[in-house]
Amino acid sequence: MKTITIMGSTGSIGTQALDVVRNNREELKVAGLGAGKNIKLLEKQAREFLPSYVCVEDEKDAEALRTALADTGIKVGSGKEGLNCLAQMEESELFLSAIVGMKGILPTIAAINAGKDIALANKETLVTAGHIIMLLAAKKNVRIIPVDSEHSAIYQCLQGVRKKDDGRYPLKRIWLTASGGPFRGMSKKELENVTVKDALKHPNWSMGTKVTIDSASMVNKGLEVMEARWLFDVAVDDITVLVQPQSIIHSMTEFDDGAVIAQLGPPDMRMPIQYALLDGKRERSICEPLDFTRISGIEFANPDNDTFKGLPLALYAAKTGGSMPTVFNAANEAAVRLFVREKITFLKIYDIIETAMNSHKLIKDPSLEDILASEQEIYKEIESRN
Repeated sequence: MKTITIMGSTGSIGTQALDVVRNNREELKVAGLGAGKNIKLLEKQAREFLPSYVCVEDEKDAEALRTALADTGIKVGSGKEGLNCLAQMEESELFLSAIVGMKGILPTIAAINAGKDIALANKETLVTAGHIIMLLAAKKNVRIIPVDSEHSAIYQCLQGVRKKDDGRYPLKRIWLTASGGPFRGMSKKELENVTVKDALKHPNWSMGTKVTIDSASMVNKGLEVMEARWLFDVAVDDITVLVQPQSIIHSMTEFDDGAVIAQLGPPDMRMPIQYALLDGKRERSICEPLDFTRISGIEFANPDNDTFKGLPLALYAAKTGGSMPTVFNAANEAAVRLFVREKITFLKIYDIIETAMNSHKLIKDPSLEDILASEQEIYKEIESRN
């Protein structure tokens, strides 16, 4: 039985991960759970899965949770210290990083330092600090197992592939697929008046608010390019984004000999989550399987980079490197918050990102302190102007 901790248990990935645990009670045990402010759901989860430790953001919420869980013997922590305790739990083997944003970086580093394998669903960790995280993981002999459907697909396609003498995979190209989001095919004129409600109507996937809006802007796919660059040790120019509207092909690997391997499956995050948590063991899934007799076709298209500027801006940030991916990510996070609060229009997200990138003084080899400082600087600049 594998013992796991989940950071972000009340969010989209976290709740689906617990679905996977329910379906694999003999394989998986929950040692710890971490959440933000949804203490009612966290209490319910704690009573069902009986972890030894849970944590929340705010100490007042932690006090309420201690009272609610007094009969269980479950310990309750809060804040950064609470997250660090969660990340380093001695009885845990695998740490699932399932929160959105750069606040996932420090707990992930704590888990790596504690020798835990990482099931990574937090893009920002590698987008902003990939050069730090991958070196640390190698030093601690810790595995980074991707959870995002696209990165899980690539990871699965590489299983059993012999590496070259230099230790790298014989990869010619990664084909990173994208659904195109809810606004696929729309013009800039049509995007001028779209609402938050419109942006959250993803045609295929059930995801949290931030990721769904990033999918609509194609920022999410740009973040995934940056993440893939670190996970699979490939150049940005060797990663090609391809729109696949049905979300059946989750990504493809093209090898030096011309062979292409694709991973297919239903658009259900519980499948890549289960693959990560069970370490590739192919147990029966709760996902509805694909029925190829009912699939009339699989389409491909190039992304519309003129209209959906999130992807080209991300590619520029990735190729520039240094602190620029942090600026791109932080500016997008701030812009999405403003959009959700209906303070800016959808297209204004791109303007905010581009302005932040153009005004940034690049740090070529940023330390963790540089990364976190740049993040806060960008947040303050954008909030003061909007």
